[in-house]
Amino acid sequence: MKELTKAEEQIMQILWKLEKGFVNDIVGEMPDPKPAYNTVSTIVRILETKEFVSHKAYGKTYEYFPLITREEYTSGSLNRLVNDYFDNSYHNLVSFFTRKDNVSVNELEEMKRMIEAELLNKKKHSHE
Repeated sequence: MKELTKAEEQIMQILWKLEKGFVNDIVGEMPDPKPAYNTVSTIVRILETKEFVSHKAYGKTYEYFPLITREEYTSGSLNRLVNDYFDNSYHNLVSFFTRKDNVSVNELEEMKRMIEAELLNKKKHSHE
């Protein structure tokens, strides 16, 4: 999966939220100072070339919609992060987070509960 620039990712976040929209809808969701219509239109066409979005034509007006879910993109981004910065090891990633000062005890306990629940789920399904 191709990576997105910050501007492309910002537009994808808006399209995931809206589910579909015209360039004016996308511009309307952007923070001030809003970029020019033509700038957003160009970025959306680049996203179409990268096969992240497609469109439905209404005459000369296009309504754009995502071709990839937020979850699919997040998964690909996380895999790149783990590969590029943690030697392709989720153990190294988790170890990094557990040592961070800004992660609270409550957050660590919640992560532990989530991991334990997923372990039980995987063990249950591996025996079927």
